[in-house]
Amino acid sequence: MSPVDLQHGLTADDLLAGRSEQNEETTLSSLTSAFREDGFVVFPRAISSDVVNTLQQRLEDVLRGKYDRGSPPDKTPALIVDSKKSGRRKLGPLGYDGKTTKYSRVLQIINIHKCDNEFQRLVTQEAIGEMVARLSGWEHGARLAQDQVWAKPPGSSPLVFHRDSPYFMFTPDDVVTVWIALDDMDQELGPLEYVRGSHKWGDGRVGSSSSFFQSDSKNLLYSAAAREGIEDAESCLEIISLAGLSAGGLSIHHGKTWHGSGKNASNDRPRRGLGLHFVPAEVKFIKEDAKKSKLWRKYVAEEDTDDDDSPTINVTDDDFPLVWTPQLEDTSL
Repeated sequence: MSPVDLQHGLTADDLLAGRSEQNEETTLSSLTSAFREDGFVVFPRAISSDVVNTLQQRLEDVLRGKYDRGSPPDKTPALIVDSKKSGRRKLGPLGYDGKTTKYSRVLQIINIHKCDNEFQRLVTQEAIGEMVARLSGWEHGARLAQDQVWAKPPGSSPLVFHRDSPYFMFTPDDVVTVWIALDDMDQELGPLEYVRGSHKWGDGRVGSSSSFFQSDSKNLLYSAAAREGIEDAESCLEIISLAGLSAGGLSIHHGKTWHGSGKNASNDRPRRGLGLHFVPAEVKFIKEDAKKSKLWRKYVAEEDTDDDDSPTINVTDDDFPLVWTPQLEDTSL
C-alpha cells in the first residue's frame, strides 16, 4: 500500500500496512511486543510525499510569521526575513543562503498546530492517536500534550540525548512521542537515534531544556547508564539510527527512551522533523509541579481557583486535543 494522503484519511491499519511492506509478519501484537521491549517502533511509510511537501512549505511560511489560524505558536525562533533588495535572492529552507551561518542554529517551534491548518490536521489524526494508545495500552485513548518542530539548517548542532517524560507534569505520568521525518534521513543530516531498551532504566539524571545543545551530546546518557551499573557505556549501549528513513516515515517511542541526534553535517540540505507528544486521555496536571514550569504554568493558572485545594487540575480539550478514544471509534461506525 502506498503512503496515505491526509486529505483521503489515514487509519491505524494503513500504518500497519505501510510497515508490513517491510515485514509481512507485522501485526499489532508483534509491534506492541517490540515497543515494550525496545522502547520504540518505526513505520517507514505513513504520510504521502504530497503532504510532506505541503508541510515543508507551510513550515517555511510559519518561520516567516505567516499564520493561517487565529493564534501564534507557543514558541517560535526569531522570524526569518527575506531580503527585499533588488537582485538579492530569497533565502532558502530554514533561512539558509548558501554562504553565511546567520541561520545555522537549531530551530524549535512549540505547538505549530495552533497557527497552521495543515499541521493541525496532521497532529490530530485519529489513526496516529489510536496507534499510540494501542501500543501503550491506554484504555481511555490518547490526548495531544504538545507538538514540537526541530529543524536543523546545514551546519547546525547536535541535540543532546535525553528523555521526554521528565518535562511533562501530568498524572498519570505516561508520555509517548511520535516523530515524523520531513526530509529523507541519511547519516549526514543527523537522524534521530534511540538507545534500545533504555526506557527500562531508572529515573536517574535528566538534565534540562537548556542542556539540549551541549557540545558533548551523550554526557547525560552515559551518566544515566552508569547509574544503571552499565560499564563502558560507549561500547555497550545499542544505539539505533533512523538513517535511511524516508520523508513521511515516522517512529513512536516511549517517553523514557533515551534519544538524540547528531549535527547536520550537510553543506546545503535542511533536516526537519516534527515530534508529537501524547499522554493518556484522562490526564490531569500535577498542580504544584506545573506551576514551577515555564512551559505549563499558564495552563494551570487559567484553571486554578483559590478555593480549590485539589493537588491536580483538569486539562482542557482546546489546549490539549483529545485525538482518539474508543468512543470516537464507536461513533464513526
